[in-house]
Amino acid sequence: MRVAVIGAGVAGLVTALELAERGVAVELFERAAALGEQACSWSAGGMLAPWCEGESAEEVVVTLGQQALDWWPRHYPGTLAHGTLVLAPARDASELTRFAARTDGFERLDADSVAALEPDLAGRFRQGLFFAQEAHLDPRPAMAALAQALRATGVPIHYGVAVEEAGLDADRIVDCRGLSARDRLSALRGVRGEMLVLRTNEISLSRPVRLLHPRIPLYVVPRSDGHFMIGATMIESDDRRRVSARSAIELLSAAYALHPAFGEAEIVELRADVRPAFPDNLPRIVEDGRVLRFNGLFRHGFLLSPALARQAADRLIASKELSDADHRQRRHA
Repeated sequence: MRVAVIGAGVAGLVTALELAERGVAVELFERAAALGEQACSWSAGGMLAPWCEGESAEEVVVTLGQQALDWWPRHYPGTLAHGTLVLAPARDASELTRFAARTDGFERLDADSVAALEPDLAGRFRQGLFFAQEAHLDPRPAMAALAQALRATGVPIHYGVAVEEAGLDADRIVDCRGLSARDRLSALRGVRGEMLVLRTNEISLSRPVRLLHPRIPLYVVPRSDGHFMIGATMIESDDRRRVSARSAIELLSAAYALHPAFGEAEIVELRADVRPAFPDNLPRIVEDGRVLRFNGLFRHGFLLSPALARQAADRLIASKELSDADHRQRRHA
């Protein structure tokens, strides 16, 4: 069976690798000239936090997301299983109570326990929640590692190619184009997210920290060489223009509330992009003739791609086996 995967965001990369590892002949097509150039995955937080996501997401996200905790360490050695720390300022302690009521898989921490996990936050927070089983990664090197793994298994990646499904010489097609697939999936909508990257040597964190706030919850994800990704926003819009002044101020203010050292940090990057979502914010695999349309990952791209890619691969292989069995039966008859 020959399969063409369209789109080299995290969904396309993971799906192509899942298929290749099962012995399927795969080709990957990406309209951008380079990896990540037009993929919202490039701006992701890279948090593998299924239990934390349960605060606002459906139970299926928590269940399927747990598969990522096994899949990513096997495919990207840079995956760090250091857990997630959830905090709230004393004035917003009720937010921590609310978060705990909507999630599980955590340990309650007092001030000393918070300091033991993150010494640079000592004395700043009276209590917290620690989700020890969660993990995180840096999306950009993770995507590059997947692309390298595909090349190593003989999967060609065609950049700068905008393909037409009808012209593809493949038995089956997996459409992983994200928001660009609205020409075939009219229910898709865009959810804008904004992020910034700061660099400072004045603070060190070992794991993602979520700072709760009634209006703008914030997450800070540590990366290499003193870099921190700061994110939070979810805006109902498909506008890909640059980060607004209001969002930048809010993100910076929240980072400063986590630790004043962020006030002196260098701003390395400000970036906005739009994530594809269906009305229920849950991903779907839609059968459309010889095409499977894998889309709607919303804010859970790295978390849910492994589980959905497995489902897509299962469907394709099962359909091939059914077709082969039918062909043998016809020949026998």
